[in-house]
Amino acid sequence: VQLQASGGGLVQAGGSLRLSCAASGRTFSSSLMGWFRQAPGKEREFVAAIGWSGGSTYYADSMKGRFTISRDNAKNMVYLQMNSLKPEDTAVYYCAARNYRGGYYRAKNDYEYDYWGQGTQVTVSS
Repeated sequence: VQLQASGGGLVQAGGSLRLSCAASGRTFSSSLMGWFRQAPGKEREFVAAIGWSGGSTYYADSMKGRFTISRDNAKNMVYLQMNSLKPEDTAVYYCAARNYRGGYYRAKNDYEYDYWGQGTQVTVSS
């Protein structure tokens, strides 16, 4: 699976952005997909994950209610809708894929994922 994230940019606090992740590969529709982010000088952190069917989602506590992960298996796409953005959301955002290993979807550690995209920069100004 190859991943290409896009949709980042500069936005004011309180604004919204929608990130997209285009995936290639026949196993996409059965893969668990996740979003992570890494701010300057900080470790990469989990944002959200979505199961292969799209019916199961999992969020980091600080993102609940503001971010929504979704997927379109027909288009091989994963999305991250980010609302009510804060300056502390500034980071490079990465999408990641995990090969199918049953119905497990609460993968919040980066070592649980098999493939990574190149990242897209999100900057939130105050």
